[in-house]
Amino acid sequence: MARLTVRDLLDQRGKHQFAMLRVETLEEAEAAAKAGVELLSVPPAMVMDRRFREVAPDVFIFPGDNFYEIGGTEDFLKWAFPLYKHGADAFYCSGSLATVRAMTDHALPVCGHVGLIPSKRTWTGGFKAVGKTLETAKLVWNQCKALEAAGAFAVEIEVVPHSITQAIAEKTGLFLISMGAGAAGHAQYLFADDVLGQNRGRVPRHAKVYADFAAEYDLLQAKRVEAMGRFVADVHEGDYPAPQYLVDCDPDVVAAFRDWLDQAD
Repeated sequence: MARLTVRDLLDQRGKHQFAMLRVETLEEAEAAAKAGVELLSVPPAMVMDRRFREVAPDVFIFPGDNFYEIGGTEDFLKWAFPLYKHGADAFYCSGSLATVRAMTDHALPVCGHVGLIPSKRTWTGGFKAVGKTLETAKLVWNQCKALEAAGAFAVEIEVVPHSITQAIAEKTGLFLISMGAGAAGHAQYLFADDVLGQNRGRVPRHAKVYADFAAEYDLLQAKRVEAMGRFVADVHEGDYPAPQYLVDCDPDVVAAFRDWLDQAD
């Protein structure tokens, strides 16, 4: 299948629900691509790795990082251009509206962030839903409108009441990426860590766990310790290296070498 474009995403709003994951490794990216995940959030470094497009040639990718890791408007542009050259399809931008505007002025597709924005959570009261009151629902709407006016084509709408998301979806032209904000989003977004059950911290309410990698990792670690312990015991007891793990040479060569060593002394 041909790689999706921004136009494709906008045209499919309300017609097709897209699946989106945050992945952190090439193995996760390859698995997501094989599983049919259409959209990926990825670390910027992954975009620069030539192997990424070998394992996930057709997925639409959003590299992103927190604004405090990148800097101001000029820093965002310097950050984005090489990523675009290496195959980024769009960019998460948690910077200012001026930054969003500057990026879109350079034809860089931008996805903003509204609702619960973890890097800016102090303004909305921490890690909790945003939009449960009329005041905060208006805040989410105003964030969407401001980002749309600045040129963003999409927003991640995070931990917003699904009824509020529904009302916003009916009034905006943005492509809405829902993380815990309901089915009215045009894409449903989760972290691979949560989907795979490898998150050892608090699992968000909106995350659905489909595997138990944490238990598998614990089992694998136990097997590592057991195997390494047997190696240590073999070394200490003289059972390793046994003859089958050694190389040798003709006894005549050994004798000649020893004679040479004696003369070299």
